[in-house]
Amino acid sequence: MATAAQFSYITINSPNFHLTTKRSAFSRQLKYGGKYYSGFTDIISSRRKPKSLSVVCDNSSPSSSDISSTAKIRSEVLSPFRSVRMFFYVAFIASAGLGGLIASTRLIAALANSSRGAEVPEILKGLGIDLGAVSIFAFLYYRENKAKNAQVAKLAREENLSNLKLRVDEKKVVPVSAFRGIARLVILAGPSAFISECFKLSAPFTEGLLERGVLVVPFATDGISPSFEFEENEELVEKISRRKRLWQLAPIYATEWTKWIDEQKKLAGVSPESPVYLSLRLDGRVRGSGVGCPSWNAFVLQLPPVKGIWSGLLDGMDGRVL
Repeated sequence: MATAAQFSYITINSPNFHLTTKRSAFSRQLKYGGKYYSGFTDIISSRRKPKSLSVVCDNSSPSSSDISSTAKIRSEVLSPFRSVRMFFYVAFIASAGLGGLIASTRLIAALANSSRGAEVPEILKGLGIDLGAVSIFAFLYYRENKAKNAQVAKLAREENLSNLKLRVDEKKVVPVSAFRGIARLVILAGPSAFISECFKLSAPFTEGLLERGVLVVPFATDGISPSFEFEENEELVEKISRRKRLWQLAPIYATEWTKWIDEQKKLAGVSPESPVYLSLRLDGRVRGSGVGCPSWNAFVLQLPPVKGIWSGLLDGMDGRVL
């Protein structure tokens, strides 16, 4: 296990492996050893295709960039007018607060001078309006700021997920973000028996799932690597190859994966022992999640193909973001 962990570290920091972007049908490409790999079908092709899931355990993790800054930038892009609204809320609060302060001094002066008693009702009316304006705009600012913090926290969690590492084959390790615009990942987290059951249930939908760019990331939380049994039949070589492709990805740095999944369960109020799944959109954002095995048939029915005449028009039809 230590040898495997060391190999993963060397692979990640290899100068021959880096991510680049080019304009094509699939906007993101991988470059490894001087060769470009375009589309998820090229990324997941390998010289050797393992028949069982291998999770590399390592207490160390690669250094990450300033995720909070990235999340804030993405939040500004998703809600470009939020900062403008919050600025005006603060301006209105300051204006109403200043008006209330002036009205308060006038009220004190009027109460101290009996000759100005007739001005008290008018001053109280203005003071009430100012206090009401402060309360309303303070509430609007609080609600806007709360929504902003929730969005930034969600984007930060998605950025943390995008930085987790996946093993494509024995010689290629890529982050989850490398599949943005290429594949829709479905993450399974649970004991090996749960993953094996999901593997069996997905068999009738293999072709449809691959056509829609779905790739499965099985993560065994009990530390036992589930064995995926593929029938060695010459007549079913193509079908077996596609089954292996669907289930080829394997998470590494198990500690980081466990930490991220436990945080998601805690936020969702799910028991730490419950097996869960998480599906991602084509842009890498969370599309759906649940307890137990996912509905493979629902993915086939709801998701558009990643290739074909409708692929470009339906790229955003992944479902709403959770």
